[in-house]
Amino acid sequence: MCLLPNHQKATIRVHVHPNGRVQVDAPQSARLPEVKAAVQRRARWVLKHLDDIEERNRHVRPCQWVSGESMRYLGRRYVLKVIEDPEQRKTTCKLTRGQLRVQGQNLTPERTQKAVGQWYRERALDIFQRRLERMVDTLPWAENVPAWRILEMKTQWGSCSPDGSLLLNPHLIKAPTRAIDYVLLHELCHLVEHNHSPKFYGLLDRFLPEWRSVKEKLDGESELLLTR
Repeated sequence: MCLLPNHQKATIRVHVHPNGRVQVDAPQSARLPEVKAAVQRRARWVLKHLDDIEERNRHVRPCQWVSGESMRYLGRRYVLKVIEDPEQRKTTCKLTRGQLRVQGQNLTPERTQKAVGQWYRERALDIFQRRLERMVDTLPWAENVPAWRILEMKTQWGSCSPDGSLLLNPHLIKAPTRAIDYVLLHELCHLVEHNHSPKFYGLLDRFLPEWRSVKEKLDGESELLLTR
């Protein structure tokens, strides 16, 4: 449960994360019976979302890292092409002609996965930086791009530490740019509102009015994007 400061007048909120984790946000003044009652009122809604998550995950097939599989990048699908080249000692990965091509020698699924993962990280470092620079220019409280780094996370797209530095999941590079912008804005809003209070959601509404639909779509694809 995430407790909000006393001066924040906020209702008790219940969230179901894409991985099935249930989170309750409540004002610090809320008593435990009030929190329990709020959760019980939302119990049917929570169970429905958990059932939906289980149904989606049932159809997610683990990636085998062989030619013909579908790779995501910036919201689009590309075909993975694994090219065995005995004369090429260094494994390369590049996007060309609608294919994500991995080329090199002795390309086991593990080596292919490593090459694709490195390519995703390189693209994430470049694109996240450019999107952050563009977004910071529109936010009155942000003078410069805060310190940030990428870190693979199983259940989160990003986080903002108490010192104002950001962690961003490189798997986010597979999502459309609008979804990337939503996650970046979400974390940048935490620089001034370190919780999920009405003021925090007000900032999201102001700078990305359609954030709810963007978040819903991202949540619906999170299991696929995080596991392939």
